[in-house]
Amino acid sequence: MFTSKQRAHLRSLASTQKPIAQVGKEGISANLVAGLSSALDARELIKVTLLPASGEDGENLALNLSELLGAELVAVIGRKAIFYRRSPRKDVDHIEF
Repeated sequence: MFTSKQRAHLRSLASTQKPIAQVGKEGISANLVAGLSSALDARELIKVTLLPASGEDGENLALNLSELLGAELVAVIGRKAIFYRRSPRKDVDHIEF
């Protein structure tokens, strides 16, 4: 879990990012989870759009996705979700708190 200052810092970093994926009517697939997991390894912080066509509440969808990714759900703002997971890779610029 993050403190409110850490969460605010991650939200500010994510504010300039564009969403890298959309969760739509097909919902959460294995390919989506694999792609987002590799993106988290490369970037540590990602933003995902949760489309209304998914038929599920954005908060619940984001919580399910964070569990599958093994990532921390930073925030859900409208239909956008922000995820963080520290990368095990050495060649990544790690986010400092």
